Amino acid sequence: MVDSYTEAALQVRTDLTALERRVFSPDREDLTEEIYSLKREVLEFRDAVQPLAPVVQDFADGRTGWPEEALPYFADVADHLHRTDTEVRSLDELLNSAPAAHLARVGTWQNDDMRRISAWAAILSSPTLIAGIYGMNFAHMPELDWRFGCPLTLTVMATVAGLLHRIFRRNGWL
Repeated sequence: MVDSYTEAALQVRTDLTALERRVFSPDREDLTEEIYSLKREVLEFRDAVQPLAPVVQDFADGRTGWPEEALPYFADVADHLHRTDTEVRSLDELLNSAPAAHLARVGTWQNDDMRRISAWAAILSSPTLIAGIYGMNFAHMPELDWRFGCPLTLTVMATVAGLLHRIFRRNGWL
């Protein structure tokens, strides 16, 4: 029975390793439910293993009246159970940090999204500002009577937007 616990601990370790890879992968995936599901599994596993430790240790120490020939077998079982208990505790500790790591990744994704949104808002607001000024219908604007006034204004809008796009792209915001 204790050896089957060892195999189960190995399987949980494999699941945890796969989950850690997914937490730190570049894919945007909500793993909150899977993290807590694995955490629940480890807690149930820990609750199954820990009560056995004192009982098996009593058998291994020879306090139960078993024959002397059986004591090495009980010591072996106690050793396997101790290793499994240690493994389950380490899995539990690793899983304690998984939600924090996942939330940090989600925060990073949100920051990236906000930078992109802010960059596009800045790019789109500069032509809107220029168009808003011309939309005020001032009576005396020299370029209104000039033949190239509208093309020049549109060129300035496109140039400002293009420069902002280039700056944001170079800084990694887009």
